[in-house]
Amino acid sequence: MFNIFEVTTISIKVAEQSTWNQIIELSRLKKDMDLDHWLNETLFTFNWWFLLITTIGFFIIWVLILDKKRTIEIITYGLMISSTVFVLDGIGVSLVLWDYPDKIFPVVPAIIEIHKIHLPIIYMIIYQYFSGWKSFFIAMTISSFIFSFLLEPLLSWLGIYEVYHWEYIYSFPIYIFIGVLFKWIVNKLKQLDNHY
Repeated sequence: MFNIFEVTTISIKVAEQSTWNQIIELSRLKKDMDLDHWLNETLFTFNWWFLLITTIGFFIIWVLILDKKRTIEIITYGLMISSTVFVLDGIGVSLVLWDYPDKIFPVVPAIIEIHKIHLPIIYMIIYQYFSGWKSFFIAMTISSFIFSFLLEPLLSWLGIYEVYHWEYIYSFPIYIFIGVLFKWIVNKLKQLDNHY
């Protein structure tokens, strides 16, 4: 654990350096503090096990129900969702809008299990089972409501997700927009592929 003396000493050293060197020094301090927090307050806790078990569970369910005839199409959609959510989440964490005290792996900048497994799998399942636009939009709206007003507050209550300068309602249209946008893009790619 870091004590106040160590942090103050580092702060004094940082103040004597150039701006870039200060950023590097503070980044190293944050990395060390994150690892310390993970080892002492996250690893093998209820939240850690919850994230690990749900991540494995989501992956197993997805592999079992995946429409193997449409694997490339569905995975393409999922990768687009995953990449976008990962970037948006990185921006949110960088702007200190929210953060994740607990995660499975300590060295990953954002909570990879939610943005690379949970969310993309849910989006891919919706994409697979709701091919028509109307049914897809309804399913996406319902799931976005669940993400924004049930799951985000639950993760916040558990202490996995901390909101600083963000409201759950802001997430709602973003979840819908991302799902609809990438369905439209994949549909256009399929049309191009069928055309040639």
